[in-house]
Amino acid sequence: MELTQEQKLYAEIVQKAWEDAEFKKELMTNPAEAIEKLTGKKINLPEGKTLVVRDQTDDTNIYINIPAKPKMDMELNEEQLEMVAGGGTVRDVFNGVLEFLDYMSTPPILR
Repeated sequence: MELTQEQKLYAEIVQKAWEDAEFKKELMTNPAEAIEKLTGKKINLPEGKTLVVRDQTDDTNIYINIPAKPKMDMELNEEQLEMVAGGGTVRDVFNGVLEFLDYMSTPPILR
């Protein structure tokens, strides 16, 4: 499976932080500005959201990230409604699951 643009960006940020202590320090103190300097693109956070970066490089610890609980009040499009109603194939359902897993594996800031 090919990486999305967001996943590639995430990988680039992490790699840079591993290799460049000064970038890592800036990423920790001012993440949006550090990412903007790295990419040359402005980060647009949703209103009321803050970008938080935590250093989890200490390999003597095991870290657990608890993401926000998904909102279940989303509406289904016509294709999804058809699948729910039994009009989809096993392949359609499988592809839908893969899309959902891909979406959930992408950090919210990069979606």
